Amino acid sequence: MTQQQSIEDTMFFVRLRRHAKWMFVLLAVIFAGGFVIFGVGANNAGTGIGDVLAGGGGSNGVASVSDARERVEENPKNADAQRELATALATDGRNDEAIEALSAYVGLRPDDQDALRELAGLHLTEGNLRQQEAQNAQTRGAYLSADSSFREPLKLGKDGATLGADDPITTAITTEANEAINAALGEATRAYNQAVGTYERLVKVVPNDPNVRLELAQTAEQVRDYPKAIAAYRQFLRLAPDDTSAEIVKAQIKQLQAALRPAASG
Repeated sequence: MTQQQSIEDTMFFVRLRRHAKWMFVLLAVIFAGGFVIFGVGANNAGTGIGDVLAGGGGSNGVASVSDARERVEENPKNADAQRELATALATDGRNDEAIEALSAYVGLRPDDQDALRELAGLHLTEGNLRQQEAQNAQTRGAYLSADSSFREPLKLGKDGATLGADDPITTAITTEANEAINAALGEATRAYNQAVGTYERLVKVVPNDPNVRLELAQTAEQVRDYPKAIAAYRQFLRLAPDDTSAEIVKAQIKQLQAALRPAASG
């Protein structure tokens, strides 16, 4: 194992990906827990899409999807209508459509920091859902191929030749599962990258908010954009040098810097 591999293996998201694939289903909780560890958002009060989802999608005060969509169709440049539609879709569990509507709203109101936060949250949720799809595909493939995996191939003669060593059923199941896993993980990566991009837009709106820098850093780290994560962590320290998370952030910067160094020769 190279020095770089050893360092990367100590990082939270890399350990999760390599050694605990079954925990993909918990990524939504992990993201929330990571932000709590760093003290992010503890004092942020909101009444947007994230709060609707956290409240279990209650419909009190939320327009129906059909009513909200009708308002948008009447005037697609009505920012309030687009936001209402995004909230209705998120409440209805239609995350990808909610992203589309909220993106339209942000296009009309690019300086709305609450909406940008919610949009980043929706992208993260989408990434988590796709990660869960990958885990489900992996579990299903393992279950369906379990019987074939333990079956002995038929031995022919004394020379040790076997018949049916490559079970076509197992091969087909494995191929299908791998394709589903790779597709879901690709979609997850795309969603996380969109979350990074949204946080970068938010940084321009509130450049002096340390929490936004920290959220950007953690999300960039999730997609292994370590230079961007390091830069955001450093900006967090500049804005909040006395924050209780400062020492944790400094340690994380050192880990990321070590991972970027070329592996030691020999």
